[in-house]
Amino acid sequence: MFDAKKLLDQFLGSQVPGLSGTLRDRAGQATQMARNNPMKTSALVAALLGTKTGRGLAGNVATVGGIAAIAGLGYLAYKNYQSGQAPGTVPQTSATPASGSGQQAAARLLEPPKDSPFHPQSPSLTNDFALTLVRAMIAAAKADGHIDDAERANIMDKVHAVDLGSEAEAFIAQELANPIDMDDLVAAARTEEQKVEIYAASRLTIDPDTRTEKGYLDMLAGRLGLADALIEHIDATVSAAKVPV
Repeated sequence: MFDAKKLLDQFLGSQVPGLSGTLRDRAGQATQMARNNPMKTSALVAALLGTKTGRGLAGNVATVGGIAAIAGLGYLAYKNYQSGQAPGTVPQTSATPASGSGQQAAARLLEPPKDSPFHPQSPSLTNDFALTLVRAMIAAAKADGHIDDAERANIMDKVHAVDLGSEAEAFIAQELANPIDMDDLVAAARTEEQKVEIYAASRLTIDPDTRTEKGYLDMLAGRLGLADALIEHIDATVSAAKVPV
């Protein structure tokens, strides 16, 4: 089995191998690595996120990338939801930019506590679950039915350029070609935190600009059994993490 966490990192901008340490450490490392090898940082995010939303990721969400970005966004949304905060509440940290700085403050990730199911090293964030998150992103990208043969070929050209290996490439090609299996995605979520991460990964991939995309996200949220108020928090948190590209 290929390394699904590495594949997820390629989907969302983090550089592997070579990143370690805290979210702040990884953000600094990724910035330099992006300068050295921009193809590795952007190929898959441009192929899937970029083509579906016309947006990129803001703040340290982009430089952290991968499973840490999805987990961090999920943690922030879930934390605000449980504490009764308003959707999209900005975390108050020393890293939060001052008002008017031009950077979206709400895009700053907080590192989940080590004992949190949202922590990137949590036992629940297995290679199999990382594979589920990749499946969720691809399914969301296909939700409006606009990934035709030509777009699939374009995506696979970018996948091949990143050189993920034949097994990972075959997996992506199969997921792009197969019908969306929402039953499989829902069954893979064993905890509420995993349900939040599946929805957050899907919401990162698309903006509900069409009736079909909105319907897909609504159906996914309903099948996952997530509360409406929690969905509002995830939507607001993910929206704040996106900027036009």
